[in-house]
Formats: sequence, C-alpha cells, structure tokens
Amino acid sequence: MGKASRAKRERSRDRAGVWTAVGAARAAHRLREQTQRCLTGNAWVQTMLASNNSNVVAELHSVLLNSDLADMADKPEGIEMDVAWSMTVGKQGYSPPWPRAAGEAASWQIRQIQKLLRRAEILVVSPATHAAVMAAAATLEPADVSTLDRDRDILVPTGLLVLPEPVVVVNRTGSLSDIRAFSWQFITQHQILPTARYPGVQVTTFMDRDGPVQPTGWRQAVSQARAAGSPLPQLMPDGMYGMRGDACLAEESTETLAQLSGLFREMERARTHAAQWRAEPVPETGEWGGGRVDDPYDDFVARYMFAFWRLNAQGVTTASSSVTGRATGITDGPVPGDPDVRVIRLTAPSPRPSDSAGETKRAYHHRWPVRMHKVRQWYPSLQEHRVIWRGPYIKGPAAAPLMMGEKAYLVDS
Repeated sequence: MGKASRAKRERSRDRAGVWTAVGAARAAHRLREQTQRCLTGNAWVQTMLASNNSNVVAELHSVLLNSDLADMADKPEGIEMDVAWSMTVGKQGYSPPWPRAAGEAASWQIRQIQKLLRRAEILVVSPATHAAVMAAAATLEPADVSTLDRDRDILVPTGLLVLPEPVVVVNRTGSLSDIRAFSWQFITQHQILPTARYPGVQVTTFMDRDGPVQPTGWRQAVSQARAAGSPLPQLMPDGMYGMRGDACLAEESTETLAQLSGLFREMERARTHAAQWRAEPVPETGEWGGGRVDDPYDDFVARYMFAFWRLNAQGVTTASSSVTGRATGITDGPVPGDPDVRVIRLTAPSPRPSDSAGETKRAYHHRWPVRMHKVRQWYPSLQEHRVIWRGPYIKGPAAAPLMMGEKAYLVDS
C-alpha cells in the first residue's frame, strides 16, 4: 500500500489506529469536498465513465442479439440496442429517448453525481456495523433485493455512505476494484417491453483513488490526470446502478423468488461470456480485513445497499420517504461538531420483538445474520394475519462476536 493510501486511511483513525466517529466524519467531509471540486469539467472522469457504459451496453446488446428477443416477429429495428440502454441508464433514471453515445450517458451520470453530492446527507459506518452489513448481504439472493420498498426501508432518501475501509471486489472479468463509498437518491426508472415507469433508487459506487488496488495502468492515469491539471477525485465514480423500489416481488412465494434468482444468474453468466474479451487474471495483491468479495453476478452493490437499508430500518414502522429521525437501536446520531453527519453503529442485540411470555430464554455467545424469510404478522387493527418479509437482520447478544461461515467479526457496542 502506498504512502498516499496509508495517510488517507489514518485521517479516520486516532493515533492508536482505532476508528473514531469524529475522525471518520471529518474525513468524509474532506472526501466529498475534494470529489465535488475534481468532478467539474474533468475529461478524465468523463472518458472512464463513457468506457464503462460502452462495455456494459455492448455486452448486453451481444446477449440480446442471441436471446428470444431476436426472434420476435415484427420487432422494431434496433430494438436490442434500445433494450440494452433501458436496462442500464433507464434503470438509473435516464428518460427516453436513449443516449446516442456512451459519452452522452457519462455526462448525464456526472451531473447526477454532482447534484447528489450537493444535497446528500453524509453517513459514516463503524467497522463493526460494516462487517455486519457484509455478513447480512452474503445471505441474500438476487431476487431478494426486489422486495425493497424504498419509502419504508430507506430512512435517508439522499445519502453518501463512506465506509471505514475500502472493500476489494473481484469483478466478473477478474479485475479488482476497491469500493470506498456508496451514494443513492430516489429516481423514476424507465423501461421498455413493456413501456413502464417504476419508483427506483439510483446507486453510485466510488472507488478509492489511493486505495489498496493500484495496478500500473491506474497509477499512470492518476499521474497523467494530475499533470494535465485535472486530478482525479479521491472518490472516483466507478459504476451506477438502478434498484427498483416499489417492493415488486414482496408478495411472491419463496419458490418464485428462487426461480427469478436463477434466471438472473443465467443472464449474468451470459454477460460474463460476452465480456471474456476483456477478462484478466486476478492479481495477488489488494485485500481488506475481511478478504476479497467475489462478484461474478455483479450484484454485490445491490445486496450491500439492501442489507444496509434494512438493518437501519429495523424497528421503524412509519412509512415515509422524508424520515429524518434516527433508526431505533442502530444510529447514535450526529457527531458533535459535524451536525450533518450521521454515524451508524450496532447497538441493539436484536431488532426482533421480545420473546413471547413463557418462552424459554436461550443464552447465545455470538451474533449471526438471519436470512430474509416470510412470517405471518398479526395486525390487531385489521384482526387478520398478513404475510410479510422480515430480515436480513443480526440476531444475538450485544458485544458478542459476529459469526459468518468460517469468519468471525468482533462487534462493538
């Protein structure tokens, strides 16, 4: 790891190397301000985002040309390319007509990111909470994230979440990226076949410019951009995703969700095959404290954000898209001196209701993530049971180690 990376990490820690809320808040402010300055008119960022868009659309277009869509009778000319654009920027909130070039889409994405950074609430997450979110995200299936109800599950409609450490992700082509932050805002998704609009959430991932992943080509780009007078932002926009937020699969059966997850993976395997021309061996360097995250289906971002939002919303019953209060048992409020920064910690032993009277109490010695599952919830006002989805959440006593497979993370309280 280079000196720049070490120095940047130390700004969120005290002299003893311990993560602190105040240090993390100050570092998050600096990251946002520097990123805002460097994004404006930056041709290097524009070019990199355009290249990403071009790759994704080209791969989707290749898959669609060999799908059932290509066999449709009386299909409009060029429908495959329109569908590819709708599956990328349409899901991100871009309204038709679709972009004429990848650079046009990149310009729109930069404007979206700049708008978000100006008005986003900054959130920083403690290392223990981050580990819990990672563990909960690992229990999710692809279709689970489509049970998201943005008005119920997302307490902060526009946010910038800065992680305590970069997460090293192995992408579908074998390349590495180090995610340092996520941002999100509410949007309307635009899709075709059929033409439809859905409430959605636009999520942007930011790489750590000075993070643990430093291939030769990246170091050259950082150096050349700085020499040209357009330094890359410390939070480098890497990818933009669209997540549907109207709980469209919340009423589906477990079997249907499993089938849809299988179809999703089949689609992503086809995309990976189409991307083989740019595949590369996985480097031996670049890890975080919890190891690398393999992301062959390109769904880690959606699973992480879904788990983060759900963990924060546990115990919150008001359905509102403008909730500004804190989430019961998880958020400890703003940092003194930084009133616009929200710190997310794990403090509640479990978000579930108290055990029923007379039920035997069990003494647990660790925490563990509970998968999403359906329960029959009794509604006294309606005098009826309704099936709802619960989880993912963390169960077990406070201050106990968090267990996930063969790894354990110590949870602070």
